Amino acid sequence: MISIRSSMSELEKCERLRMLVQECYLSAIQNFAQYAVELDEGITGELRNHLAELAREAESCSPEAISETRSTLRAVLREFRDKANAYLNQLREELSQTANGLQRLVESLTENDGDHETKLRSALGCLRTLAEDSRAAGIAPFIRSSGDAIEQAIAEFRQQNQLTVSQFLAEINLLHKRIDALESAVSSDSLTKLFSRSDMEARIRAAQSGGSLLLLSVQGLERAATQFSREVSQQLAAAFVKRLRKNLLPEAILGYWSKEEFLVIHPAPMNEAKIAAKWVTQHLSGSYACLQGGKTVRPSIQVRVSVLEFSPGEVAARTVEQVGELFR
Repeated sequence: MISIRSSMSELEKCERLRMLVQECYLSAIQNFAQYAVELDEGITGELRNHLAELAREAESCSPEAISETRSTLRAVLREFRDKANAYLNQLREELSQTANGLQRLVESLTENDGDHETKLRSALGCLRTLAEDSRAAGIAPFIRSSGDAIEQAIAEFRQQNQLTVSQFLAEINLLHKRIDALESAVSSDSLTKLFSRSDMEARIRAAQSGGSLLLLSVQGLERAATQFSREVSQQLAAAFVKRLRKNLLPEAILGYWSKEEFLVIHPAPMNEAKIAAKWVTQHLSGSYACLQGGKTVRPSIQVRVSVLEFSPGEVAARTVEQVGELFR
């Protein structure tokens, strides 16, 4: 016979454990907000607002609903990452332009420094020659004094110029280090970039060996833009591409063909490409968690995949035509 006291004790333990897990979850959300990297106020501030709203939602909802907030948290963090990458990329470009400008300024200073000093020393030599002339005996001391003052000014000017150049070089070096760090920070952004249709056509024509092509028709991207927003549609496309990349061979080349059509140059033979196409159709269709105004929305897509074998050489041009025909 089951003891009621024992059952109550177990129930209390479960409830305490549930509350502890919820507290840890809320603490994690709050820590995300507290320790978020300070970028542009609009970016970091928006993240903190979304996380604060999510924390209030998770604190007041049922245990079952808390599980639903996980996708919202993931979407909030993904949006912050994407915006941070774009911000850092813009900052990197600005720093690069500043560094190039400083470099040109230093080169100009270095080139002009020697020319100016040569002219000044030539004029100084004329003054000293004049001071030695017997006809200028009365004003010779004044000429020599002026010459010494000019020579001292040249030395000070050279020293100041060298100091300025050194400071510029140090600043350029610092900017280049920042640029390297920013390039490293935004390198992950390149993973989401796709080749254009013209690039894919050129790659098919220039291929040195045969392979397979995966023609992916992704229905739902334009519908997401109409139903939600263009930003949600872009998130949906990025999430789809990310999942697709993870499940393709590293050597596979992925590109756009049109707004809802993608093309993969797959180096595997036809039978392996068909297996990959079947997996993509079964596992990448469905709903995706995206973020809109700090709330999770779930637009869905339906993926259809066709497989086409191609060979290099003259027939490659015909392959490009076939791709266009199959995508119509």
